[in-house]
Amino acid sequence: MSASATTWAAGDYPAMARRLMPVAEAVVATAAIQPDDRVVDVATGTGNAAILAAQCGARTVGVDLEPALLELARRRAAEDGLAVDWLVGDANRLPLPDDSADVVLSVFGVMYADDHDAAARELSRVCAPSGRVLLTAWTPGCLLPAIGQVLGRYLPPPPAAGAPPSRWGDPEQVGRLLAAADLKITSAVVHRLDLSFAGADAATSLLIDTAGHVVAERDRLVAQRRWEALRADLRSFVADHGVVDGGRFQLGLEYLLLTATPASAVTA
Repeated sequence: MSASATTWAAGDYPAMARRLMPVAEAVVATAAIQPDDRVVDVATGTGNAAILAAQCGARTVGVDLEPALLELARRRAAEDGLAVDWLVGDANRLPLPDDSADVVLSVFGVMYADDHDAAARELSRVCAPSGRVLLTAWTPGCLLPAIGQVLGRYLPPPPAAGAPPSRWGDPEQVGRLLAAADLKITSAVVHRLDLSFAGADAATSLLIDTAGHVVAERDRLVAQRRWEALRADLRSFVADHGVVDGGRFQLGLEYLLLTATPASAVTA
């Protein structure tokens, strides 16, 4: 596997990506991708949305900052006999020319860019005048942003100037962000993804094991005798917010799925 460049590869992120596949399917279905459409999947991770777009016959590019995840995506596409261009790149500086995509996708990806304004401008820059941008992000009241607060006492603080990723999941906030980049939201719908587990312990393990930024701090926290406290706090939070249905433990995650188009195209 390629060498890691970020903490995204420190944990078992592919296990979470498999759980998120239904969201990628919803995004690609909403995008109504046609054969020969030019599609760019920004912060593609292990390639869920890019691979689905390629299966539609699109000319697809997947971009991510983490080479190790791109290597997994490349392997998945090759196993399915799909041609996808995989590029290492930052959402703030996409390695693509202007107007190079008919459809721009990002499934829980661009929300984690360290410069939201720059990332929004890049989405707009690579989107063709007649194109469309489809994004998903966790809503501010969703379980995952709240988990970040639970873990915050154990992890290094985020960059002081950084905005919360869930900003992209608030229709008003993301609307202003995209409008400043000449993109206008044409549709914004809140959906729910239900994750099913054998119990609260299994849910807690998945949330920790797939979070590279948490796994990367394990040795430090073990040495400080705080690792088990982190697990206990998260397990308590998860138990309080999940429900048991049909003998399975369920966590419900709310996310926003939005479509935007170049504002000039909307007003033309």
